[in-house]
Amino acid sequence: MAEKIQQLESVVIRSLRRFRDRYFPDKVVKDELTAGADTDTEEQQWGFLDSLPVDVQFLIMTFLSPANICVLGATSRYWRAMVRDPLLWRYFLFRDMPTWPSIDHLSMPDLKLLDAPLISEDDSLDNRAEGEEKGTTLKFDYMSEYLKGCPSCRQQWLPTRPTYQVVTSFLQSLVPSSEPRYAMFGPGMEQLDVSLVTRLMHAPDVLPVSGTPQRQINGIGSGISYMFNNQHKFNVLTLYSTNRAERERARVQQQSINNKLFTLEGTDDSGRPVYTPAAQVQQACQVVDGFIYVANAEAGKGEITGEGPSEVAQIRAVLSCAGGSTSKPLLVLSCVSREQPEATATAGQQNTDRARARYRTPCVYMAKRLGLPHLSNRWMVQDTVAESLSGLLDGISWLLRCSGVKVYGSQVPNAAAR
Repeated sequence: MAEKIQQLESVVIRSLRRFRDRYFPDKVVKDELTAGADTDTEEQQWGFLDSLPVDVQFLIMTFLSPANICVLGATSRYWRAMVRDPLLWRYFLFRDMPTWPSIDHLSMPDLKLLDAPLISEDDSLDNRAEGEEKGTTLKFDYMSEYLKGCPSCRQQWLPTRPTYQVVTSFLQSLVPSSEPRYAMFGPGMEQLDVSLVTRLMHAPDVLPVSGTPQRQINGIGSGISYMFNNQHKFNVLTLYSTNRAERERARVQQQSINNKLFTLEGTDDSGRPVYTPAAQVQQACQVVDGFIYVANAEAGKGEITGEGPSEVAQIRAVLSCAGGSTSKPLLVLSCVSREQPEATATAGQQNTDRARARYRTPCVYMAKRLGLPHLSNRWMVQDTVAESLSGLLDGISWLLRCSGVKVYGSQVPNAAAR
């Protein structure tokens, strides 16, 4: 992937250079900027950024945030044209998508874009004069796709908490209300070296345990209640595929587990597996307010084991058992056991993000692997680390919002539950 990104980088620079040479010839300067004899009075009046070589301009843009790039485009006609080059935003999109820590049903990039060839001549602006945007039809609007998916941009969609809400929230906390209930399942609960469920039960600084409800479900129990933000209670029913001894044996021997939560009924017309949930799972699906799927995001896991089709079919089977309701949200915790040493090194944020993407499946590709864009339910994929529970609170906040709980002041980079 790194080689493809480098190849796309060179294509972007060539595209920007040809575009400037053709439509802004007055901006064209030689790379040897020290040759003062070739610099006339008009050139000396240019802005410093305008007179730089295109490859240097591109390098500067790679260090800017999306918001700053848009501000740069508002400074002049020249920069407005340069920052709207589709190839430029395609580069940003493919470079940054693997580092996004979350994605949801509103911000997921077009799947056709992900499957398209990395470089396409149709994306270039070489044959478009600056200002002819209305007459230009692009196959993909890479700029829009980037801005809707980038976490720093989605953060601006979040509602802020008014001052009076502090008092209102306190009064609401005095009124008893039914706590949302969620069913949690998935291979990430059982295959990782660090148990997410065990860490969750022993992390009072993250999510304090508030008790065990009396509402029982045969074969499953009552679940465990947690307190979010010292204010909102919610209950989690944990659905394991088999008993603890079999899970541990399969994890150590790197073998697949005979999943007792589902019965394989066969395949459909397209050859995909069809599952039926067990009776106790069906009962749980009827009473819960949403679902938490714990996916194993450790690099190459889904591709190596070929679990993708089974995961997709089991998620669909669970959602189908929920009475056909599309109002029940699905939170996918894209989980790894622990942070890798190179991912926590102090080598700069960009290097940290690249290292992070190497050892885990990026959330955008996890959403694609699980077939989430084809679901009718609201969904979100959140990168999570079992050892530190990093990212968990962002996912829980989104889930509570989907259940109608008014959660303010969190750092969740999306507004999918609005």
